Amino acid sequence: MTADVVERPNPARAFLRLVMIEHSIFALPFAYLAALTAMRIEFGRVHWGTLGLVTVAMVAGRTVAMAANRIIDRRIDAQNPRTASRELVTGVISVRAAWAGLLVSLAVFLASAAALNLLCLVLSPLALFLLVIYSYAKRFTNYPQLFLASAQAVAPVGAWIAVTGRWSWPAFVLGLAVGLWIGGFDCIYACQDLAADRRIGVGSVPVRHGVAGALRISSAAHVVTVALYAWFGLLTGYGWLWWAGVAITAVVLVYEHAIVRPGDLSRVNRAFFTANGVIGIVLFVFALADLVVLQHLRP
Repeated sequence: MTADVVERPNPARAFLRLVMIEHSIFALPFAYLAALTAMRIEFGRVHWGTLGLVTVAMVAGRTVAMAANRIIDRRIDAQNPRTASRELVTGVISVRAAWAGLLVSLAVFLASAAALNLLCLVLSPLALFLLVIYSYAKRFTNYPQLFLASAQAVAPVGAWIAVTGRWSWPAFVLGLAVGLWIGGFDCIYACQDLAADRRIGVGSVPVRHGVAGALRISSAAHVVTVALYAWFGLLTGYGWLWWAGVAITAVVLVYEHAIVRPGDLSRVNRAFFTANGVIGIVLFVFALADLVVLQHLRP
């Protein structure tokens, strides 16, 4: 007699899928951009140990935020056809396992913050609050994208503080740019869930303003994003390579908005994943080239 063998999913792989670890590409380049800019201004060279700790802190902090989001939203996700296949809804990973992954990531985040400097450690609870509150925002406001923007602004500001141990207004400008960029494209992404969100009773920019209104708000946010990238370049002395990267970013954002229309949301995923992945990588690559070639940042 033979028995059917049911393949059990690998818990670690299931957790990484749960938190969509590959989406670190959206925020990590901007943490590097802030850290390397601060290193150029402060030291004229790269401090690799600090950069490594920034990487660990960034990935761990984002993992805490994503795990918390999936745990907090699991009942809402079960009611939305787009999210009903997520791992906590289907049982591929248990709530207990998700909590275990969250707590391990939290310990790593706090340890890396402590290893960087005292200010990073002191501010880490505030960063965690901003990262987690987004998951609750849709329950009490139609503007959860503002909370997402605040959470995403943490990355460049935190990376700059990690290098210098003090507050920086240029880093704040970069943080605003990153926050508006991600909050703006989340306005686009949330358009897919308009009907489900209204049925469930949760808020979003499309719920409040409709698809057309959400797309207009996203466009306005991205215009300000480009202006803030330009302001950051002026504040930190970047050269023509940075401006080339900003110009390409503007072109990609125009493309992103051109392919998504109120009556046709079929290309939202292309705008969300492909276009925004390009923006993070391109702007960082041009910034790095500017730092090394024009500003002589030493390895």
